[in-house]
Amino acid sequence: MKQVVQNYKSGELAVLDVPVPGCKPGGVLVRTAYSLISTGTELMKVSEAGMSMLGKARSRPDQVAKVMQSVATNGVPATYRKVMGKLDSYTPLGYSLCGVVEQVGTGVDDVKVGDLVACAGNEHALHAELNWVPKNLYTPVPDGLAPRQAAFGTVGSIAMQGVRQGEPQLGEVALVIGLGLIGQLVVQLLAASGVRVVGADPDPVRCQLAERLGAAACGDPASAAVQAAVAELTGGHGVDQVYLAAGGGSNQPVELAAQLCRDRGRVVDIGKCRLDLPWNAYYEKELDVRFSRSYGPGRYDPEYELEGRDYPIGYVRWTERRNLACFLDLVARGSVDVEPLVSHIADFDDAVETYQRLKDGELKAVAVLFRYPEQAVEAEAPAVAVPPVNVTRSPARAARTPVRLAFVGAGNYATSMLLPHLAQRDGVELSTVVTTTALSAANAKRKFGFAEATTDLDAVLGDKSIDAVFVVTRHSSHADLTRRALLAGKAVFVEKPLALTEDELAGVLAAVEESGNDRLQVGFNRRFAPLLTEAKKRFGTRTGPASLRYLVNAGRLQHGSWYLQQGTEGSRFAGEGGHFIDTASWLLDADPVSVYAVAASGNEDLQVVLRYPDGSTATISYVTTGAPGFPKETLDLVADGKVLRLDDFVRASVYGRKKWVSSRLPKARDKGQNAELAAFIKAVRTGGPMPVPLESLVATTAATLAVQAGLAGGAPVTLERAR
Repeated sequence: MKQVVQNYKSGELAVLDVPVPGCKPGGVLVRTAYSLISTGTELMKVSEAGMSMLGKARSRPDQVAKVMQSVATNGVPATYRKVMGKLDSYTPLGYSLCGVVEQVGTGVDDVKVGDLVACAGNEHALHAELNWVPKNLYTPVPDGLAPRQAAFGTVGSIAMQGVRQGEPQLGEVALVIGLGLIGQLVVQLLAASGVRVVGADPDPVRCQLAERLGAAACGDPASAAVQAAVAELTGGHGVDQVYLAAGGGSNQPVELAAQLCRDRGRVVDIGKCRLDLPWNAYYEKELDVRFSRSYGPGRYDPEYELEGRDYPIGYVRWTERRNLACFLDLVARGSVDVEPLVSHIADFDDAVETYQRLKDGELKAVAVLFRYPEQAVEAEAPAVAVPPVNVTRSPARAARTPVRLAFVGAGNYATSMLLPHLAQRDGVELSTVVTTTALSAANAKRKFGFAEATTDLDAVLGDKSIDAVFVVTRHSSHADLTRRALLAGKAVFVEKPLALTEDELAGVLAAVEESGNDRLQVGFNRRFAPLLTEAKKRFGTRTGPASLRYLVNAGRLQHGSWYLQQGTEGSRFAGEGGHFIDTASWLLDADPVSVYAVAASGNEDLQVVLRYPDGSTATISYVTTGAPGFPKETLDLVADGKVLRLDDFVRASVYGRKKWVSSRLPKARDKGQNAELAAFIKAVRTGGPMPVPLESLVATTAATLAVQAGLAGGAPVTLERAR
């Protein structure tokens, strides 16, 4: 494998071929996808290596002291040989990366081969194609977080530990001196904590970047602008905390900290700047000077880092591994945005040239990433299985008339989009409504005329007179409720999504196989919309590959919406995206064979590209940052010299040899719920086939799940169907 190394004596940088590290117990072997250059720490090391021996000694007086002690103990010749031998050896570079687990050592049970992890440590997260990383120095990457963003984990942990040392409180004001990589992250972490931030850096570009990322004001530390901003934000009292994220030999940062900090404020040193404290200034204000030790508790403790002995959470809340996981979670949720910090991405093979450009000042950067060979990326995006539908179907019996329905859940969608179409429908009886709270069941019973209202689901599933069960609950419960209803022999209508994980989807199909009951419909209603069905008919049979574009202007959710509970309810696209994938597949008369997904940084905007067996493609742009006045759904299908266009279920048109435009503009958008329900009730009543084949429902669900896998891996995901 290849690794970036440096000879500290000569300053030579090289990409060497070195043996692959073994996968020892208590850790994992990780194939790197992206590693991050710390433009502060690493460039300082690179610059020191290029100095003369006298320059090296002046820059590292701590090492000179060790040498002198060795001379006193071992004599000059032995010490000289030891020092020269150490200087004339290759040393590694790097300490922050993201990659894929390739091997798992004994004693590790929290990750498996193929998992994406972020890794830390200047001996374990190196600029190398493969690294062995002990358990407490890696953490799994959250779903949806891109590998290049997860590569910021270690430097993010350094910034986070510094902020924790400052103990910020809501409403306080902080000053961040030095707006390099660590300083920019400190600014964002403080802003996310409810702290107003002033930044100080002589580089106006970095000041502008910090203001864009949440700082209230920034300026040159030598200018009056910083002092004026502090005075305005604090009423003249001074900031509550100062974070020293600067490097270099100037004493200006610590002097500025004393000048602008309030009485009994806190000064936290995160970087490596000169610390000649002006005694009078610090004494008179009784300033609390604190140091932040790298990634957090556990750092430099071999029992923690190498032997995997964790600190009890009740005694040490935030260890370096927990800091690493916390930072990745903040990035995944959009509270911290690392994408604007990426100044340059270089291929790993160009590492030496990249370091030289940084050292010479030709490449001015906040953060630089190394991108590793393609095989690493391919490993990040494993295929998602499309489970086969194995069922020995029991004969579907025709239901009695009226068809008796039970609803599990009576929330906003059920009461606004489904029940109004069913309450007055001939041949339908609303038998029972089941909710977790008694009052919501009572309200649904009164409003829609259910015969019974209950909180006892088992009683409903055991009622042989009920023909079909509607599952209209929160996303996390869909798969389990569907499985239970199928095993009870009911026809099931479940709102999307059918499942949030591959295991949940497999559980539903296991219930189908066990019971012989495949009477299942998922609420993919767009394919039943009158305008769209008419437009597809007018478009006619397709002979060549098609290109489909689907723009979904989803908009922002209200604060407090349960859709935002991604930890339990899945991502927003996981909950809603099946609608659009199903619509595309129906229009193209096929199921997708691969999925490629990319996400915009800091929000939930997605681009999803689906590829179909005949070469057709469908691109779904799912955006939350658009104008609220713009239509929610617009769709274009292009093939064979024809174009089908749908404008938000208000107007449809087809352009070809003849032009067709829908003649009616409905007062309300008809997205197909009424027709979908009619088709489902007919299938239940007659015993005929379900409106959408089960194989199609499974394929759409698997493709939706593949979007999350693709976001995590950063590469196309193959949808593998069992033969």
